[in-house]
Amino acid sequence: MRVRSTKSADFIYSALIYMTRGYQEELTCVHLMNYHFVWCPKYRRKILTGKLKQRLESLIHKKAKEFDCQILELKVMPDHIHLFIQGKPTIAQNRLIGEIKGYTSRILRTEFPELLKMPTLWTRSYFVSTAGNVSSLVIKKYLEEPKGR
Repeated sequence: MRVRSTKSADFIYSALIYMTRGYQEELTCVHLMNYHFVWCPKYRRKILTGKLKQRLESLIHKKAKEFDCQILELKVMPDHIHLFIQGKPTIAQNRLIGEIKGYTSRILRTEFPELLKMPTLWTRSYFVSTAGNVSSLVIKKYLEEPKGR
């Protein structure tokens, strides 16, 4: 068994402390999975206003809570939605957005009959981007440190 030098152990410890700022801790992992989603109503219709907008926001918050995900930012515009959400490593991003879109469509089309005139509420597509706060330099230094077991 190889023993790590104190300098190496100190660096790894300080790198981990730096890297875990803002991160979520689970039983077996530490993670930061922030997703920025954008999606639109079918035909990009400007229907997300008034009571429908308010109800949509509450439904998105409810679904995020079911997944134990934190909404960092939610902006509902008349013809599209921006959702910045902190996900979990156990939930794939396509499942997360699929569940949110499916759930909101089902409930809103029930509560707002005028939406039934549209073939579907949402387009099939969406935009997703990831965001994090670990610099590539810290990761590179961490990976360059000697590995010992």
